[in-house]
Amino acid sequence: MTTTGKQLFTTLAPDGTLKVEVAETQFPDPTGNQVLVKMEAAPINPSDLALLFGPADIDNAQFSPGKLVANMPEPFNSGAKGRHGQRLPVGNEGAGTVVAAGGSEAAQALVGQRVACVPGHAFSQYAIADAAMCLPLGDTSARDGASAFVNPMTALGFVENAKMDGQKAIIHSAAASNLGQMLNRICQEDGIELVNIVRKQEQADLLKGLGAKWVVNSSADDFLPKLCEAIDATDAYYGFDPIGGGTTVDACFKAMERVAVSKMSEYNRYGSNQPKRMFIYGRLDLGPTILTPSYGFGWTLSGWLLTPFLAQAGAETVARMRKRVLDNITTTFASHYKREVTLEQMLEKDAATDYRAMKTGEKYLVTPWG
Repeated sequence: MTTTGKQLFTTLAPDGTLKVEVAETQFPDPTGNQVLVKMEAAPINPSDLALLFGPADIDNAQFSPGKLVANMPEPFNSGAKGRHGQRLPVGNEGAGTVVAAGGSEAAQALVGQRVACVPGHAFSQYAIADAAMCLPLGDTSARDGASAFVNPMTALGFVENAKMDGQKAIIHSAAASNLGQMLNRICQEDGIELVNIVRKQEQADLLKGLGAKWVVNSSADDFLPKLCEAIDATDAYYGFDPIGGGTTVDACFKAMERVAVSKMSEYNRYGSNQPKRMFIYGRLDLGPTILTPSYGFGWTLSGWLLTPFLAQAGAETVARMRKRVLDNITTTFASHYKREVTLEQMLEKDAATDYRAMKTGEKYLVTPWG
């Protein structure tokens, strides 16, 4: 027996035509450790947009009820050759009620419970999820629990990673985001110094209103001196950047080195021996990551993804992180939404162009049943 419901799909053709549509689909009965979740709410995260639209020309797309067709420009279309012709579901995370389960004890225990889950196809009326990746929400609503995984576990992951590496301070760019605000609250609770980089004064004011001590504005004339001042005060030689392209990482390394060199007693032509590390965990800017030869050789730039980190952290750490999220889902890890949309409304021009812009504080929530 199968269950039928609406689901959103994205398909990129070899000629660069991107089609995103809502269609009826069949969901198989769950087996083993799987559960079938009747989805009630799912946030649109930047990580979803990479698959949903990528850099396609949404402004000039053709819109019709439950469907949009856009052009994927070069070189991005050729770069996505591996997905040509594949009809892919979208939606990393969400929340809903388990209506059926496979035969495992863990899966059966979730029947009838509202859970947060990470099915990878959450923009749908139903989703198949692994019981191990489900978080029982108890009395928490689907709206409050929909964003219980990606942003909370990522923000917590940054702090856990820093602690594992013996760091007591973090730099974070695009820091006024929903995730950035969570990270600010976590660092205050855990006694971790946090240097927040924003690009607008109103974002700086927002974070300072939330108790952030160190906030620097990348659009200000004194950005680099202020960043150096914050690093000097906090010893933040360790940071996370969701922008990817451009010069943000370069600016962080440059400031770290200037502070480190200022503390050296003797000149060294190779620069300081202060270890400096940055992680790129997103691509808000799809352009090249620009680095300049201005900070010696004691630096490391890495990518950071949540799933590999959780695998490395181990079951005990992950369980502790999940419990902390659940215990504080409406406080430390609360998410706020600008607008709720149905699956069909996701593909209306005003909504698609709005949430695709990824503006700070303007997150969308998908309610598949309207």
